[in-house]
Amino acid sequence: MKKFSIPRRVVRGFTLIEIMVVVVIMGVLAALVVPKLLSRTGESKIAAAKVDIATVMQALKLYKLDNQRYPTTEQGLQALLTKPTNGPAANGWKTGGYLEKMPKDPWGNPYQFLSPGIHGEVDVFSYGADGAPGGTGDDADIGSWDN
Repeated sequence: MKKFSIPRRVVRGFTLIEIMVVVVIMGVLAALVVPKLLSRTGESKIAAAKVDIATVMQALKLYKLDNQRYPTTEQGLQALLTKPTNGPAANGWKTGGYLEKMPKDPWGNPYQFLSPGIHGEVDVFSYGADGAPGGTGDDADIGSWDN
């Protein structure tokens, strides 16, 4: 009778140097990729604000079609949700309103509204990331005049 022998496998782990090389490579990749991803976050918030503003502007145009005028600054964007009780009458106001709810800008602040506007008949805008007028980059104002 022959004896069969099972070959022994050599179990070998990673050396400390191999692990350190992988960690360094991952660190270099993270250093290159993370800043690009973070800058995309700002760009995507600006794009989202522009879409929100375009939606609100469409609702304002429908309001004007029904009421022959835009809401006043005092009536505000709330006039798109509930029939105004102050200021000029909104006799053609559509039951149910023009928006389901008023969006907030991507930074959690309410959109601003001027009627008459500085840039057009009406202005809908966000003050950007800093929530203050003016600014550059992510802090720049984003308005209906940009669309």
